Amino acid sequence: MNMQEMRYVQYGCGWCAPQGWVNFDGSPTVRFERLPLLGHLYKKNANRFPQNVHFGDIIRGLPVEDSSCDAVYCSHVLEHLALEDFRLALKNTLRILKPGGRFRFVVPDLEVLCQKYLSNPSSEAAKVFLLEACLGEERRSRTFPEFLKSWLGNSRHLWMWDYKSIVPELEGAGFVHVRKASFGDSCDAMFTAVEDKGRWEDCLGIECSRPK
Repeated sequence: MNMQEMRYVQYGCGWCAPQGWVNFDGSPTVRFERLPLLGHLYKKNANRFPQNVHFGDIIRGLPVEDSSCDAVYCSHVLEHLALEDFRLALKNTLRILKPGGRFRFVVPDLEVLCQKYLSNPSSEAAKVFLLEACLGEERRSRTFPEFLKSWLGNSRHLWMWDYKSIVPELEGAGFVHVRKASFGDSCDAMFTAVEDKGRWEDCLGIECSRPK
């Protein structure tokens, strides 16, 4: 992989790995699946990561040269990070963007979830909120396979965001031109390959950029 030629980077990609993008995922499963022999025996996922998905952890920093990317994208990734790690992820994202490079992402919208909770008269309202926000657990992992599945899956949300709380974080990290984004509204057509409309519904989309 020639890092000099990279222009579009997606991290936390899961199985969405379109051509034209350099796709990273930080799941240990990516590494397990690529191990000789053992990787073929690993059956956690019915579907396996595409071959063009590379292991990369945005918290530690992706194997990408500074100021080399025209755009970076992530979908439903940042809410899985603790606040300290979230700030490191922003710093590392800014670092790999070219001056003027664009960063787009989508996360669950805490404000929308809270509005739904407050308007729900059901006695199940709190349960629905906790489950939709991935903040509660109905059952603890008690066996090693369950623990391993939970550890590899990283499904819990560790910090939730709304627009008014995330803007100062982005600006503090050095991003400019922060705005609410909608599905498919980027002027760069490359984003059509990575954006999934279903993952934007009732969620918070953001577009911002590195200063020129």
